[in-house]
Amino acid sequence: MLRLGAIFIVFCMVLIAASSGAVLYLLAGLKAAEAMIVAVAVMTGLATYHAVTSRLRDRSDIGSQIADLSRGTGDLGRQVAELGRRTVALEAQGDRIIDSAAERTRSANEAITGELAEVGNLVKQLAETVALHELKFAGAPNFMTAALKEAAPAAVVESAPAVVEAPAAESNHAAMIETVTEALDAGRVDLYLQPIVTLPQRKVRYYEAFTRLRTANGVVVTPAEFLEAAEAGGLMPRIDKLLLFRAVQVVRRLQLKNREIGLFCNLAAATLNDSETFPEILQFMDANRALAPALILEMRQSTLRASGPMENESLAAMRELGFRFCMDQVTDLRMEPRDLGERGIRYVKISAPFLLGEANSHGSDIHAADMSDLLGRFGISLIAERIEGESQVVDLLEYDVRFGQGFLFSQPRPVRAEALRGAPEESTPESTDMPRKVAAGGSGAAF
Repeated sequence: MLRLGAIFIVFCMVLIAASSGAVLYLLAGLKAAEAMIVAVAVMTGLATYHAVTSRLRDRSDIGSQIADLSRGTGDLGRQVAELGRRTVALEAQGDRIIDSAAERTRSANEAITGELAEVGNLVKQLAETVALHELKFAGAPNFMTAALKEAAPAAVVESAPAVVEAPAAESNHAAMIETVTEALDAGRVDLYLQPIVTLPQRKVRYYEAFTRLRTANGVVVTPAEFLEAAEAGGLMPRIDKLLLFRAVQVVRRLQLKNREIGLFCNLAAATLNDSETFPEILQFMDANRALAPALILEMRQSTLRASGPMENESLAAMRELGFRFCMDQVTDLRMEPRDLGERGIRYVKISAPFLLGEANSHGSDIHAADMSDLLGRFGISLIAERIEGESQVVDLLEYDVRFGQGFLFSQPRPVRAEALRGAPEESTPESTDMPRKVAAGGSGAAF
């Protein structure tokens, strides 16, 4: 476009110069040579005028641009200076806030330490009182035994425990098996979740699923009460099957809110050996293999050590579907992380009291403080469970433990019945009176 304009201007100047020469030749009577000289002079004048005006216009434009650039540079310098002043003010304010928070924290810690010392003294006094009462009551059976020996034959005294206590224990065991069976048949089985948090941020990263039974009277029965009876009565496969089916429903609900949340689900050795229940579980897990990254199967250390060909085959089938495992209830640190990693174990749970106080007294070649780093080299995360005090958290951070679980963060909370809808009715009967309390775990997703 600029070239066309220049050509047009040159054409106009040539036309004006030629016209001037022609007019002088035709009308003024000048000779052709003189008229041509005049035309060339007019052409030169026009070109000179055009060059001068163009140079002046360009100089004016450049000057205005330089002035604008100078003003912009000045504004930028003022803004940078203002930003620096604000940054200094914010840093000073942040330092004051940090100092104030540290002072408040120090004061609160001193107050808590004093209260804990008082509580410790009270507990010590209570323990001494209880010990004194136990010593007083310990002598009562001896006096009763002596009285019985004097009033009755020796055979009666010796046979009394065999006649009374043993049938009572067997009766309680059978009653608990019957209670578990009735709860399973009636669908009085609840799912509880306890959060597993990151340390030191205490952000919920996983949940662990627990089973709770309810009697016909509404009394909640914990695993510590019914687990032994369920194993003796061969009911663990049914319990694990129900737990897995419901855990899948909870995982789906969790995935809608946070794709990074996972769920730990316990699996008993009897379930891995069951020829009827385990194929059904395997088929169900195959249908839900998309949830494998978020569902971790948890087994005891004793179960993994005593696993035979059938258990290993069952675990291998689960591992082929993409599911990974966790080893809990660790009683010693005599383990080979490489072997654990090859078997698909990605998490190891160790109780905080054992890890901090007792682990190094069990003849292990691995120091407890090195456990987290050693497991991490083989892609295994260490989780400290049964954390009940802030002092334990501080010590665990020195051991480089990144995950924690325990009553300090939250106790197990029941899952609402709405989160379990959609489970197979024949395997996961709905409980219409299931508690509706939110399994939030202190700071997690609500169900």
